[in-house]
Amino acid sequence: MIAKSADVLLVGAGAMSTTLGMLLKQLDPDINIVMVERLGHVAHESTDGWNNAGTGHAAYCELNYTPKLPDGSIDTAKAFVINSAFEVSLQFWSYLVKQGALPKPENFIHATPHQSFVWGEANVEFLRKRYAALSQSPQFADMEYSEDPRVLREWMPLILENRDPMEPIAGTRVRYGADVDFGALARNMTHYLQAQDNFELLLNHTVTDLEQDDDGQWQVALENRKTGVERTIASRFVFLGAGGGALPLLQMSGIPEGDGYGGFPVSGQWLVCKKPEIVEKHQAKVYGLAPIGAPPMSVPHLDTRIISGEKALLFGPFAGFTTKFLKQGSILDLPKSLRTNNLKSMLSVGKNNMDLTRYLISEAMQSHEERVASLRNFYPDAKDEDWELANAGQRVQIIKKDKDKGGKLEFGTEVITAADHSLAALLGASPGASTAVNTMINIVERCFPERLATDEWQQKLKEMVPSYGESLKDNDELLKRVRQYTLSTLELDQ
Repeated sequence: MIAKSADVLLVGAGAMSTTLGMLLKQLDPDINIVMVERLGHVAHESTDGWNNAGTGHAAYCELNYTPKLPDGSIDTAKAFVINSAFEVSLQFWSYLVKQGALPKPENFIHATPHQSFVWGEANVEFLRKRYAALSQSPQFADMEYSEDPRVLREWMPLILENRDPMEPIAGTRVRYGADVDFGALARNMTHYLQAQDNFELLLNHTVTDLEQDDDGQWQVALENRKTGVERTIASRFVFLGAGGGALPLLQMSGIPEGDGYGGFPVSGQWLVCKKPEIVEKHQAKVYGLAPIGAPPMSVPHLDTRIISGEKALLFGPFAGFTTKFLKQGSILDLPKSLRTNNLKSMLSVGKNNMDLTRYLISEAMQSHEERVASLRNFYPDAKDEDWELANAGQRVQIIKKDKDKGGKLEFGTEVITAADHSLAALLGASPGASTAVNTMINIVERCFPERLATDEWQQKLKEMVPSYGESLKDNDELLKRVRQYTLSTLELDQ
């Protein structure tokens, strides 16, 4: 048995853990960090480029972040929260580029306009109201709107090719949207961390037990999946950032704050096109409206993607039902997650969401021809033979207790922290990696309050994220200054 101690143990080597590791190393270069990953590579699960939509979620184009209320008005609250959070990510990445801790921006981020597109009179009315509600704020003041086919043809030529000229259509555009290769980003951050003192990466290691000593320190048992060698890491702080694998680990920890949580796994697939003559005609991320009954993660979009330097078009995602919590997980993940404290909420969600379950199963049963037929709503000239199916990553949506319904299914992300600040876990999916920096700063605030209260950490956070502690929504001058800095540094103002 190999024993080791650390100040911080990060479980999972994806966008979340690598971001938290980078933040803590910048705040305290001497902090001792161990990162544990069950696979043999960094960021090959939910964070990997082909498993991730790659949209820098800024709420510019994602229509599910601005739902229509019963009175017909548009709820913009979530859009402003997500937009502000993504601006935090851009600031942190800009800082790391300036410091040489990340390579040139072209290695992980590319300027890609964020656009929305709808058809039909009711949907056009919705998009018109959405634009009116958002564009009056400086955060969305650069958004453009049009119902003119000639303008929309300039923005999204593939989508306008051979479309019915009598059909009402509308679109919005923000020029400086981003396509992010989160896999490349996480691997670059890990590469930097490995070059620092007091950092160790353990690949092919799985957590087999989590126990807390009387003095508050965690004893985390690991097993090398290749050799079978066991070791124990003693750590004052543990972060469970293992994507879909975080829920079983949270349950393993036994902290009362995790009681009642369950997970609803959803798989996904993409249609992928790599034909240059098609790919070069579309340079944008274009989001539409989700079909009735579909989960928010199934909002259809036709995306320009640049992954490991290779350009392609992705359309989807096509959701499916699975019992796995990870792409490389087990079909027993879901049944093994059942506990006496979450059984009621899990059964309640299952009973109250039968339409969703049927939808996911029907999605999974679609033929290639049926999937391409869905694509033709966006790209009328799409041909079956130009597109192939690829598996996306697994997502585990949050199930939690609800006093009225027994259980509630949520499609966002949530951080659960122990009362003594010694452990934190991140559950959920979208917007996920895009807002990782803001989420990890929140964990630092919750779990390292004494250190964060020092002038040293406050000044360093302000250096890394110039808007820290202030509201971009309420400070137009700060927003303008921050955007000029990040768009220039990350080469998004092309």
